[in-house]
Parts: sequence; C-alpha cells; structure tokens
Amino acid sequence: ITLILSRKPKMCSFLEYRDQKVVYKRYASLFFCVAIDPNDNELLTLEVIHRYVELLDKYFGSVCELDIIFNFEKAYFVLDELLIGGEVQETSKKSVLKAIAAQDMLQDETESKTGLDEMADKKKLGLTGGLP
Repeated sequence: ITLILSRKPKMCSFLEYRDQKVVYKRYASLFFCVAIDPNDNELLTLEVIHRYVELLDKYFGSVCELDIIFNFEKAYFVLDELLIGGEVQETSKKSVLKAIAAQDMLQDETESKTGLDEMADKKKLGLTGGLP
C-alpha cells in the first residue's frame, strides 16, 4: 500500500510486487487496488475497477469512504455480482443494479418480518408498555 500511496499521480497505474502485478486506480480519496497474475491484462483490470466504481456510484450516489466503511457488505455484494472467481460475470450495469435492488428488497422484507416477530414475542410475554 505504501508503494502505491507514495507514487505520483502522473505515474503508471501498474507495478510489480513480488510475483504479481498490482493495478490500482485513484478516484478522489478512494484507492482501488487489485493484485493480478503476471500474465493477466492490466488494461482489462483497470476497466473492471472502473466498472466497479461506476456501479458503486450508481448504488450509493457518488460513493465515498463512509459509504464503503458503513456498508461494506453492500460493496462486497456489488463486487460479487460483477465478478466470480476473478472473472467478469456480468457486463451490464443495469443487470447488476437490478440484482442488488432485489437483494435489498429481500433484506428489507426479512428485517421487517423479524421486527414484527420480535414485537409479537414481546406482546406474548407481556413486555410491552401498554395495558393487557
């Protein structure tokens, strides 16, 4: 990481580190770094990073550090929808965003059902503040 942070903005976005190549891209204050095999295509990796950032921007609306810190599971889910086993799974941004929206809806339904179940359990146990 310190190698990347110490590089000047005009320098190449690829560097060799041990037995791998590191491809990175800076977007405002965010750095996205990917370690790839020496035989992999650096430009294709830059495109994947760019697509990932575009998806994060669409999902979060101008992504920033706090979005990733407080919603890291969503950032991972976006990445999982984009890549499988290091290979691009889906090139369509619309398809990825649709899958993410479906997952969000499912999560919201599960959370609201869990909340209702907890309220019903409290009511059965007489833990609510109201009169019986």
